Amino acid sequence: MSRRLTIFAKGNIDVQASLHSHRVGGELAWNGINELIRPSAPSLSVRVRHETFTRSDALLAATGTVPPDLAARVLPFGSFPVPSQFGRAVFDGRYDAVVLSVQPDVHVQLHRNRTHGYLLFAAERQTWPAADRDWLKREFTVTRLLDVAESMRALAAVVAVIRAVAAEVPILIYNVSALDPADSVHCHLGFEETLAERARRFNLGLIDLSRRTGISIVDVDAVVARAGAARLKLDALHLTAEGHRLVAAEVVRILADLGCLPEALAA
Repeated sequence: MSRRLTIFAKGNIDVQASLHSHRVGGELAWNGINELIRPSAPSLSVRVRHETFTRSDALLAATGTVPPDLAARVLPFGSFPVPSQFGRAVFDGRYDAVVLSVQPDVHVQLHRNRTHGYLLFAAERQTWPAADRDWLKREFTVTRLLDVAESMRALAAVVAVIRAVAAEVPILIYNVSALDPADSVHCHLGFEETLAERARRFNLGLIDLSRRTGISIVDVDAVVARAGAARLKLDALHLTAEGHRLVAAEVVRILADLGCLPEALAA
């Protein structure tokens, strides 16, 4: 008898490329989590429902409705369409597992509407018409990056909302690889916080969040360290196809350990 498991994956390239698929130059380089499951469990298929993720505080504040002033404008948001930016589908309970990522909280600055207070990721704004770029500058302020405490509070609240509608659903959160191939700093005197340092702080914050809430951490940092960053990392944010495969294997291991997949896949 065939069986299907549905994962709601709310994240960006780290989540999408590892669980769904990864293309390089238009060619399929990695075909997602089912590539790992089929050999041992051919009757099981995993459906990955993916949405991009702007930041945990924006997800928590989302109402499910695009603000009217934004809906009235036709703007190219690329991989971050406004329905998903303001959507609450991750909270609807129609899935077997939820996968999130801390990466947006580490890296993303958002715009806040001066009048209505909503948060917006103005993706692809360099391609917007001049009038729309002027509107963005006039009607929004740029927020600062989240600090670790703010991020973990927002993620804890997101976890609580998910569990209010689906108490037993496993929740997995990707951490981030702390290695930045471009970082050669050896003396930090006079330097602001580096990206590598910031990543480490957020990864430690996730450990504390796991202790408090029981979420599972997909330890991307450890996966990269074990296999070698020189082989798996293209830059501070992006992995190779092999890197995405190894991260997907860690997700499979965790889901099997939690009883969502056959035990044979836990090894």
